Amino acid sequence: MSIIFDILKELSETSINYKGMRVNLLGLPKFKKYSPNSLRATMSSLVKEGFIEDYGSLCVTLKGKKYISKKIDSLKQFNFKFNKNAPKNLIVMFDVSESRKAEREWLRWHLKKFNYLMIQKSVWVGPSPLPKEFLDYIKSIELRDSLKTFKLARGYDFKNNK
Repeated sequence: MSIIFDILKELSETSINYKGMRVNLLGLPKFKKYSPNSLRATMSSLVKEGFIEDYGSLCVTLKGKKYISKKIDSLKQFNFKFNKNAPKNLIVMFDVSESRKAEREWLRWHLKKFNYLMIQKSVWVGPSPLPKEFLDYIKSIELRDSLKTFKLARGYDFKNNK
């Protein structure tokens, strides 16, 4: 994840302060893997962008909570497995903008997991149909309009590229 996600998640889940710094239940400071300058700059930008508010103690705003929720949702996993020998008779094409890079990578990861093979960066072929729960989730994260599927009359032959 990113430093922004780590900070917002920690602020929303932790209410223990020691000398103005969030600590875990053992009193140990959080965010040791980040440099102090990086933390300071990120915290400043989070306040400016409205993700957190500083009232002597930092609080996550509604905007910050929505960000956390969206990031957690983007991690949703689907364990559906197609048979490796199932005919590759569905083409999935997508065009997900750079601003939604995490969702695009999540989609690619799941297509691989479903035994789909990449023809081009955003064109994949694999077994059909895609799981209903997966398609429902795609719709809930507003990617459905960025995704097109085409059913092939016969399975795609990778040896002959047809």
